[in-house]
Amino acid sequence: EIASRVAATALGESVDGSGESRVVALIQEANRQVYERAREDSDASGMGTTITVALFENGIVSIGHVGDSRAYLIRDRKVDQLTEDHSLVAELVRSGRLTPDEAGTHPHRSVITRALGTDPEVAVDVMAVQTKPGDVFVLCSDGLSSMVGDDAIREALEEHGNDLDEAARVLVDAANAAGGEDNI
Repeated sequence: EIASRVAATALGESVDGSGESRVVALIQEANRQVYERAREDSDASGMGTTITVALFENGIVSIGHVGDSRAYLIRDRKVDQLTEDHSLVAELVRSGRLTPDEAGTHPHRSVITRALGTDPEVAVDVMAVQTKPGDVFVLCSDGLSSMVGDDAIREALEEHGNDLDEAARVLVDAANAAGGEDNI
């Protein structure tokens, strides 16, 4: 909770640049602040969090990512996961040592391999996506993505697309109904 709050607050900081370089600078500043807070407060020692940031400028969405929070693009009724999870099971799936189905029930599925605030510097995955009319970008924690499938996310956004607050509420409710095993 503390790390997430510090990181979210840091996103309001003023940084130079635009697009991908600005997203990286924001995430690096968030990382620095979480890391410093953990060093200064023995109760917060070792804390970390995940982060996914999207910046919209001139028809382009720049996305920066660390951890297992995700960014999705819903376009033309298709859901594309834009980010790759930085987790043990995701790496095992990418290497072919686990199937996606096995990953869903693996006992170490919550082990993160890259997090914000655990080291003085963090590697940030970054990308830019040219937008099209009707695109919807979803940023979420694993509390949603591990409990609600891609099709259910798409359906909620299609049904409540004119009221994104309602769509978010429906998705949180769906994750809770599926067990709500993590923050959503």
